[in-house]
Amino acid sequence: MKKSTLLLAASLLPLLSACNSIAPNSAAASVATTPEAAWVGEARQVAGSVPPKLMAVLKTEMQQGGPAHAIGVCQVVAPNMAQAASQATGWQIRRVSLGNRNPKAVPDSWERQTLETFERQQAAGADASKLERAEVVTENGQQVKRYMRALPVQEACLQCHGTADKLGPGVAARLSERYPHDKGTGYLLGQVRGAMTLRQNVQ
Repeated sequence: MKKSTLLLAASLLPLLSACNSIAPNSAAASVATTPEAAWVGEARQVAGSVPPKLMAVLKTEMQQGGPAHAIGVCQVVAPNMAQAASQATGWQIRRVSLGNRNPKAVPDSWERQTLETFERQQAAGADASKLERAEVVTENGQQVKRYMRALPVQEACLQCHGTADKLGPGVAARLSERYPHDKGTGYLLGQVRGAMTLRQNVQ
């Protein structure tokens, strides 16, 4: 059984309760009520810095070439932004989703549990933009700081990730071409589209 320490903000006590109830063989096996560690604030800031930059690029591309054009840009720009942020901050950063579009965005077991919890919290009325989870876990004998911040569906997202009636012109055809196994459509405004996920070894 992996030993871990949950570090959550007070506003996320419902999420803490849900995480504490998962199976004993999961990464989240124990809970402590210690104050929030300094690294959590750092991870929160890093996770919050990438999505606005990506959204700004995508909005520009949609204005210039339409949503179908933006899909191709997102396929390249999003991973590059995450890689650049990783190199600049020392955190391993990527985006994951239960309804992944990019095959590389499949969550691991810890991330999947977190995303499932986020979705339950959002369905119960929580603001998806405020959902996060921070935890120190032990993986192969190494303590690892892990952080996730939910990414809510915004109005602009619906043209490429919404229900069939909300998709922009040419989007369905472009998705079929670039992502034949796409799981990233059918979302509604405010739902959890996925999350920024960060990890860093404890020194």
